[in-house]
Amino acid sequence: MTDALLPAAPQPLEKEGNCYFRKGCNPLAQTGRSKLQNQRAALNQQILKAMRMRTGAENLLKAATNQKVREQVRLELSFLNSDLQMLKEELEGLNISVGVYQNTEEAFTIPLIPLGLKETKDVDFSVALKDFILEHYSEDSYLYEDEIADLMDLRQACRTPSRNGAGVELLMSYFIQLGFVESRFFPPTRQMGILFTWYDSLTGVPVSQQNLLLEKASILFNIGALYTQIGTRCNRQTEAGLESTVDAFQRAAGVLNYLKETFTHTPSYDMSPAMLTVLVKMLLAQAQESTFEKVCLPGLQNEFFLLVKVAQEAAKVGEVYRQLHTAMNQEPVKENIPYSWASLACVKAHHYEALAHYFTATLLIDHQLKPGEDEDHQEKCLSQLYSHMPEGLTPLATLKNVHQRQLLGKSHLCRAITHHEESMREASLCKKLRNIEVLQEVLSAAHQRSQLKYTQLREDDDLLNLTDAPDIISKTEREVEIILPQFSKVTVTDFFQKLGPLSVFSANKRWTAPRSIHFTAEEGDLGFTLRGNSPVQVHFLDPYCSAAAAGTKEGDYIVSIQDVDCKWLTVSEVMKMLKSFGQNDIEMKVVSLLDATSSVHSKCATYSVGMQKTYSMICLGIDVDDKTDKTKKISKKLSFLSWSTNKNRQKSASTLCLPSVGVSRPPVKKKLSSPFSLLNTDSSLY
Repeated sequence: MTDALLPAAPQPLEKEGNCYFRKGCNPLAQTGRSKLQNQRAALNQQILKAMRMRTGAENLLKAATNQKVREQVRLELSFLNSDLQMLKEELEGLNISVGVYQNTEEAFTIPLIPLGLKETKDVDFSVALKDFILEHYSEDSYLYEDEIADLMDLRQACRTPSRNGAGVELLMSYFIQLGFVESRFFPPTRQMGILFTWYDSLTGVPVSQQNLLLEKASILFNIGALYTQIGTRCNRQTEAGLESTVDAFQRAAGVLNYLKETFTHTPSYDMSPAMLTVLVKMLLAQAQESTFEKVCLPGLQNEFFLLVKVAQEAAKVGEVYRQLHTAMNQEPVKENIPYSWASLACVKAHHYEALAHYFTATLLIDHQLKPGEDEDHQEKCLSQLYSHMPEGLTPLATLKNVHQRQLLGKSHLCRAITHHEESMREASLCKKLRNIEVLQEVLSAAHQRSQLKYTQLREDDDLLNLTDAPDIISKTEREVEIILPQFSKVTVTDFFQKLGPLSVFSANKRWTAPRSIHFTAEEGDLGFTLRGNSPVQVHFLDPYCSAAAAGTKEGDYIVSIQDVDCKWLTVSEVMKMLKSFGQNDIEMKVVSLLDATSSVHSKCATYSVGMQKTYSMICLGIDVDDKTDKTKKISKKLSFLSWSTNKNRQKSASTLCLPSVGVSRPPVKKKLSSPFSLLNTDSSLY
């Protein structure tokens, strides 16, 4: 599984000139994980093709009137639907291919479920960003070709991250970099014309969008997915490995929970709030399972209090998997969650409930209360093990009575055997789980152990004497919880920092084009002072000084002096540079901030195959003008007579103030363009 080009420890950003970049895995490496990811990408393309064909067939069926044509189209639709079902089953098979992601050491443990990385299409930032730099920032776009190339290289590397801390840091670096890019190049009032396409990791359905929200959300999902792959790769035969597994799944749950709370309108099924809630439950359940394995790792001694602890820990794991299985069978998650995942959750729920009853039976049958032992402590532990004792039994009396202990212990063994049989039955009903050999071996061994212990104690009248064993109260010494992503620990340099401080030079603000100011300092006096941090502003400008006569205005930002960039210089540094010229002529370039002007809201539609008539409202601006044109009150125009009467009150005799004459033009109805026209030919999804 040596599929990483980088070592396991996070490496600092490599420096080559002024460009900072990271590398992902070799996409051509023939490892098990890379092969699975390549199969996922190929399946995504096949699903896209099949769904396009199905959409076309459905449209033909609606338009056709000839009965023979309609019958032929119905037949084709049945074939397409069956083909789609087979492709989705193949994708589900990839999602349950847990063996590839597990540790290479042979272990007699139930496999954990990792999440697959979302696939995406290539994106070309160069044209859109160059145009925006020239138009918005009034700078030569060719000066930023290296920075744009670094951004595209970083995105390409994020498609194949290494399965270690360096891979997580790589994805986090790109996510933070996207924040810089969004602030500098994606204004809220217009679209940049860059189409981002990502494929659903569970269904293979593609989703396209023209803003960075889909890109950022998908990167967050992949960070969580990578954490799950790191967790399943850890060696669960060591205490350190199990601790790393618990930590990785807690961090994965934290990332997905952050995604759910931050991006609430993601159009992809796998990133919907309902699906993310279930995925977080699944990851925390697997973390709790690893905590139980850590308790059992040193080996279970046949000791009363230890067995009580282990029984309650097993009951806790069974409880969280039972809750997970219930959540997976709720709408709308049930339709998109892999059937094998829900089956495995049910199998684990029964398996760990069976273990809880087995360990309870062991502590009741194998341990007798002897003189000198702490009766009160054992009585307290036994009473806390159940929510209520069976009818007619008390904790202390049960501990002292050997016959009652055996009867209650055998009742727990019967429940353990029932749960084991149910877990094996559930596993046999799912084709994908039947092919996981280690799962079948673990379930079979646990069932045989409980069966053997009951056989040794079985009596003929057990059916008459045994009562139903009570439920065991779940309890854990370590309650797993989500760990939020710590983006602040990742140091990222803004690729486009040459544009200036982001607080001023962003896509949300507009300026005039840079103006060249030629002036001199008269007797060492510049005629103005400076204020602010980076960049500095002209303050207290003398209206009669040389700089003011050359066109400087109060509040102008100084961007360069003598062709030396000053955007990042402080007040003292700029003042020192200006005074260094003495009486010589100074060339200074300044820009003026323009007032924010209202503009027409942009429309952005998100279309996903399989989600007809469903649009993302993330960036869909509502054109208020369309709604108010009909109700807007039109002011009454002045007639020539009334205008002549009031003409003396006019301050200006400009003809621009003349009222319009004749029939007014009817308001032109604005036609809203189809949201699908925003998609280019390559990414049209229908």
